[in-house]
Amino acid sequence: MADQNDAMISSLIDYMQKEGLVLTTAESCTAGLILSEFASVPGSGSLVDCGLVVYSPQAKQRYLKIDDEIFEKHSMTSETLSREMAIGALDYTQANVAIANTGIAGPEPAEDGTPVGTVCFAWAFRTGEGDSVYCETRRFDGGRNDVRLAAARYSLERLTHYHAESQGAETAIGSQ
Repeated sequence: MADQNDAMISSLIDYMQKEGLVLTTAESCTAGLILSEFASVPGSGSLVDCGLVVYSPQAKQRYLKIDDEIFEKHSMTSETLSREMAIGALDYTQANVAIANTGIAGPEPAEDGTPVGTVCFAWAFRTGEGDSVYCETRRFDGGRNDVRLAAARYSLERLTHYHAESQGAETAIGSQ
C-alpha cells in the first residue's frame, strides 16, 4: 500500500510541477495528514505554501475568516463549510490550490447524527479568471485513524481530477 501511495504522490508531484501548482491545506478531521502524506515523497516541499489545522469553529473563523452564518446554517461536517475553508485558505496564503476537509473520524457520531467516517472535502483553484471550487462528501470505513488516513489520501488522489476540470479538461493524467 505504501508503494502504491508513493507512486500516486510522485505522479501528483510531477503534475503539480508541470502545472505550476502550489498547495495549501485547511484540515480539520485529518489534522495535518494531507500534508504529511504529501511530504512523504521527496520533491514535494517546493510545492507547499503551508498547512492549517483548524479543528474549532474559532480557529476556522480566526484563520480562514469563516462567517458566523455558516456555522448557524450548516453542520460542522458540510460541503458548505469545507468550501468556505478552502477559499479562506487560498485567501490566507500564497498558494493557488487548496484542499480542505471537515468530518467525523470517530469513535462517536456527531451531535447532529452525522455518521462516523463522513468527510466533506473541497478543492479550490485560483487562476487569473477567479476561483473554482469543487466539493464531495464521502464515507470511509474503519477506526478513527483509518478514516483520517483514507481521507487524506483520497483528497490528494482527487486533486488532478478537479484541477483538470477547472481548466476545462475532461480528465487529468492518471485520473479516472
